[in-house]
Amino acid sequence: MAKQELSDGWVLEAVEPGRVPEEIREALPVAAAVPGTVTTDLLAAGLVPDPYLDENEQRLDWIGRQAWRYRCRFTAATAAHSDLVFDGLDTLARIELNGHEIASTANMHRRYRFDVTGLLLDGDNELVVEFASPWGPSEQAYADGWPDVYSPHTHIRKMACNFGWDWGPVLVTSGIWRSVRLEQWADARLGAVRPQVTVADGKGQVIVDVEVVGADQAVTARVAGVEATAHTANGTAHLELTVADPELWWPVGYGEQPLYELEVELAHGVDTWTRKIGFRSLEVDTVPDADGIPFVFVVNGRPIPVRGVNWIPDDCFLPRVDRARIDRRLDQALRANVNLVRVWGGGVYESDEFYQACDETGLLVWQDFLFAVAPYPETPEMMAEIDAEARDNVERLMSHPSLALWNGNNENWLGWGFEDWDWKGRVAGRGWGSTYYLETLPTAVADVDPARYYWPGSPYSGSPEAFYNDSSKGLVHLWDAWNEKDYAVYRDYPARFVAEFGWQGPMTMSTLTRAVHDDVLAPDSPAMLNHQKAGDGNGKLERGLAPHFDLPERFDDWHWAMQLNQARAFQLGIEYFRSLQPLNMGAIIWQLNDCWPVVSWAVVDGDERLKPAWYALRSSYRPRLLTFQPGPDGLAVVTVDDSGADWATDVRVRRIDRDGTVLAEQSVKLSTDGLAAARALVEVAEPGDPMRELLVAETSEGDRAFWYFVEDKDFAYQPAELDIATADVDDAVDVTVTARTFVRDLAVLADRVAPAAEADQMLVTLLPGESAVIRVRGVARAELEPALTYPVVRSANDLVAKD
Repeated sequence: MAKQELSDGWVLEAVEPGRVPEEIREALPVAAAVPGTVTTDLLAAGLVPDPYLDENEQRLDWIGRQAWRYRCRFTAATAAHSDLVFDGLDTLARIELNGHEIASTANMHRRYRFDVTGLLLDGDNELVVEFASPWGPSEQAYADGWPDVYSPHTHIRKMACNFGWDWGPVLVTSGIWRSVRLEQWADARLGAVRPQVTVADGKGQVIVDVEVVGADQAVTARVAGVEATAHTANGTAHLELTVADPELWWPVGYGEQPLYELEVELAHGVDTWTRKIGFRSLEVDTVPDADGIPFVFVVNGRPIPVRGVNWIPDDCFLPRVDRARIDRRLDQALRANVNLVRVWGGGVYESDEFYQACDETGLLVWQDFLFAVAPYPETPEMMAEIDAEARDNVERLMSHPSLALWNGNNENWLGWGFEDWDWKGRVAGRGWGSTYYLETLPTAVADVDPARYYWPGSPYSGSPEAFYNDSSKGLVHLWDAWNEKDYAVYRDYPARFVAEFGWQGPMTMSTLTRAVHDDVLAPDSPAMLNHQKAGDGNGKLERGLAPHFDLPERFDDWHWAMQLNQARAFQLGIEYFRSLQPLNMGAIIWQLNDCWPVVSWAVVDGDERLKPAWYALRSSYRPRLLTFQPGPDGLAVVTVDDSGADWATDVRVRRIDRDGTVLAEQSVKLSTDGLAAARALVEVAEPGDPMRELLVAETSEGDRAFWYFVEDKDFAYQPAELDIATADVDDAVDVTVTARTFVRDLAVLADRVAPAAEADQMLVTLLPGESAVIRVRGVARAELEPALTYPVVRSANDLVAKD
């Protein structure tokens, strides 16, 4: 097998130059990157402005409404068999080789292989890929009478959020977004290779089903020193290998992630296929119990409490997301004590590098099939396309030990859309997607990767007839807090597993000021509004702040207040859900990342910077948790230990005045029983002056938790009085902050001094006389030290206390 990458020498031109702005038309054609997109090619050529800045997104809408042509010349030699292989075409592509049309494609999410044996020339060849506008299918559908409840993204198998989302811009792409190559072979080649890896009774079992194209040949599989050979019959071979006592692959925090190379070889090196695999058993326990229907990931026989994040595409222009960027983002997840990443259904099946990184680090992956927040047509053509897409991607990803779950859809169930969003009358009897979730997708998983777990949707309560978002059954999404109420209502849901909940906050200030250049920055200034995509987003931010803080007048204070409120929302929700263990066995926040600079639910912003909410996430997701939780019997102090060990600790609870005076004290011993949280009622929870008093709990290991009797706006904060000293330490600056007054949620917003600067901790609460050392990297001491005042050094006190 000979492989020739076709990544060089491409040019981009318009199919209809008259529809392109004149100043750009005259510059075409331009060099094109493969993998790449039309927009990034135009950007690289200096023909369009950065679509992420100000209101440029709207100025560039025309790009997605044009047809574009990629052209490449390459040299090759003829062979017995020649195939053109495309790993990703976005999306409506027509392919020509040497003037002959090879094929047309209509799915961004599939791989394609085309036999070009009779069309390939010995010497120079020309390959042309022409893309029609991705808007075409929806425009035609609406002309044919389809109602607009079927959103544009439902009429085309393309990344849904390209057409805009409540955190994402409308930047509709076309292009050869994954690699393309020429593959040549003689008598036979490997086709599909499907490895199933399981563990039972201490033995690893690898079952490999292989398809061979061409003449029947001998196929050999090898792993961990074990080898099996079979001869194909009618183009297929079945091999089984047993590995005695393999090292087990574990999720992060529960053990190591040993990976073994599995090699499949056709006829002594004619063709080879290799992947890294891991030996582990993985089940999802959804057997009904006395409390409803649980949702528990069980790895190697051990229940794993999920501390998760939702993942969206990390850039609107996917070829820019390389392995280094994936590693940075997943490292941010790992540092926040995350153990599961949910790949959301409005994006893409991620790159092989993404899943490899999860395999190596122990991050479990929940993978949605790509259906999100809309009814989907069930035409014969679309059903065939989706079946092929599902089988292709299940096969591509099935070797990864990190892949824990296939989920059918995101928020598409009849109860959610039909009742809450009024789809029922508008679909007018058309198919809306249930066939995919209950038949097409589970059949594809069962046929291709029967060892993998499939769940029909999120949220989903175990059957199509059940109320879709029942806290006692399966998975729930909790959005009434953000949309209608306050994050305190999370405590109204004793949920078994929460797959989505979240709260908005603005991006870091350095990200914001790089992307937004309004003359006067304000929440409702023009470019700022263009970077707030949620319906009534600013209104919800303000209504969500109102129970806790008064709305600030200055933009700097508005920015800090909204960031702090986002952090508080995540902390309250996560700690409550975790305090329910083992009734609740998972929470997945919305969301880890952003695809551009925007006000959103992300904890890492579009320029890869950590928002204050990330620090709250890290604290709330720490494997051992100490928290206060109210309940019907009163306030309790609770310990949680995700290790499943019996954690016994002495907890000291003090009620103190803001000046540090101890007013009452209580000591309790708490011991978790496996994964069951331990709790004790707080006997010193009656304040004399709730506006000045708070509770502090401390474990014998030094963990801390706080409880306040009133909201921030009613607490008698004093202005934060701080003594600050700095010192150079290796490649960082240590900022020592000593509090002379009670200071809540202290932060050093170092990016406001230097965009690359980052603090190692944030949201630190100090009692009078206490100190904290905050290590800051990415900025020199001489630049940082004079800036350590407003608005770089912040606390909750700033938003309430009066001078």
